[in-house]
Amino acid sequence: MTVSKAWEWNKVSEPIWLQPSEEIYFVAHKWKEKNIKKVLDFGCGLGRHSIYFAKQGFHVSAFDLSEEATEHLKAWAERENLSIDIKNADMMHLPYDDNSFDAIFSYHVISHTDSVGIKKIISEISRVLKVGGEIFITLGSKESGTFKEAGYPRLDENTVIKTDEGPEKGVPHFCADLDDIMNLFSKFNIESIRHTEECYYSGKRQSSKHYFISANLRTK
Repeated sequence: MTVSKAWEWNKVSEPIWLQPSEEIYFVAHKWKEKNIKKVLDFGCGLGRHSIYFAKQGFHVSAFDLSEEATEHLKAWAERENLSIDIKNADMMHLPYDDNSFDAIFSYHVISHTDSVGIKKIISEISRVLKVGGEIFITLGSKESGTFKEAGYPRLDENTVIKTDEGPEKGVPHFCADLDDIMNLFSKFNIESIRHTEECYYSGKRQSSKHYFISANLRTK
């Protein structure tokens, strides 16, 4: 199992990392209608989703491996006068009790491991989530250019490691197909799985494909 590696946020300049993703608006509305209260922002980065959830009235906990990221979120939450429980932690070993959360939101995070690590991470998600609790999680796709065409070195049959200069240098990327997802999330009731492609960003044509998974925990 690979060792978790934090993003180097000092190498990030794009404003997108401070803006909520499009998906969170639907997810937050859905979870409010279901009377969900306690939400974990799983791998919060600079905190764009933690801040949004807190402004919508959720009780938010957030963690990230990067101390730079969590310190940024702490300062942001203080400026906004928002109460968010923020921790520095590794997604392989979550610092939360069993059955702590009604829902977990993880956006472009849990893919940063290998084939052994992904099973450990999903086990930790299941541990801290209440039975019946909701997840919204993204996973990298084996159809993405990162996996198929970029020529990155392979750690195993499902995992590449990025070698480009930038915040993700040295960070592993586990990529899945639909069968992988159904096996990995066998303890969950799957509500929907979407497969999307970002085909133009950062000023050029690219192919970045992800799965978007909505589900609830059926059993421990």
